Amino acid sequence: MENTLTLRYEVDGEDFTRAGEASAAVKRALKKMGVSPEVVRKVAIALYEGEINMVIHADGGVITVEVTPKEVRMELADHGKGIENIELAMQEGYSTAPDEVRSLGFGAGMGLPNMKKCSDEMKIESTVGVGTTVTMTVYIQ
Repeated sequence: MENTLTLRYEVDGEDFTRAGEASAAVKRALKKMGVSPEVVRKVAIALYEGEINMVIHADGGVITVEVTPKEVRMELADHGKGIENIELAMQEGYSTAPDEVRSLGFGAGMGLPNMKKCSDEMKIESTVGVGTTVTMTVYIQ
């Protein structure tokens, strides 16, 4: 049986000051486990972008990270308004972030494209009015 480390984080959709805590904690855990710096970097960026998206667009949610000897699998599940057009949302620079979020330096429309670039696999399931689940995998070996 493979050793699996499972980490779970609640993301507060109201608190930009705490956004990034989950990705920072996962980064520390992966470093302690001796995971390669390149994998740690990819996971940290992908997870941070997803975490910020959960704060901006979805009023928070739950992040579950499973680390096995072969991969890091991240599931970000929210009960936000959903993504109307995933293909459009994947385009660099496309954003539905409100002006007050943009004034904080977020919402440039690079979150989903960066998540895809930093993961080896990415799947988005979204239902308008119900929420979105993004699953990303980064291979360790």
